[in-house]
Amino acid sequence: MNEDSQDSTTVNSEDSREYLTFTLGDEEYGIDILNVQEIRGYDTVTKIANSPHFIKGVINMRGVIVPIIDMRLKFELGEVEYNQFTVVIILNITGRVVGMVVDGVSDVIALHQDQIRPAPEFGAVLDTAYIDGLATLEERMVIMVNIERLMNSEEMGLVDQARASAE
Repeated sequence: MNEDSQDSTTVNSEDSREYLTFTLGDEEYGIDILNVQEIRGYDTVTKIANSPHFIKGVINMRGVIVPIIDMRLKFELGEVEYNQFTVVIILNITGRVVGMVVDGVSDVIALHQDQIRPAPEFGAVLDTAYIDGLATLEERMVIMVNIERLMNSEEMGLVDQARASAE
């Protein structure tokens, strides 16, 4: 996806943003579209020894070594068999390129800030540090993930280590 291209349906309001929605199991998640570089099918990865369980490995994407994170494992949703719908969303987070494996991509939605409700506190059961809130669209509930906060967390340092060891 090219950030420079303008779509006639893009909402240019200060308080609205576009989000890419994706699925993990029965749940739907949303991330800021500005962090998405491209979407591609899942391909084999090169495994990295001693990496965290949620890092599937790395791929060489046009000369760039890209760590691939399985979001099901990261969010402790259990493993799933990859199929024709499994995709990798390539993200650009503050100059770092990272891929995340998801069950499927839904669509792009535009949301105003007032459509996103704060996430309820779950205590120790669920870490809500990476959740910006919940958005309701007709019959759908979308969990809004702050992908920059997630990828820049302590685990991102481990991703950097995995990338360095692959070079």
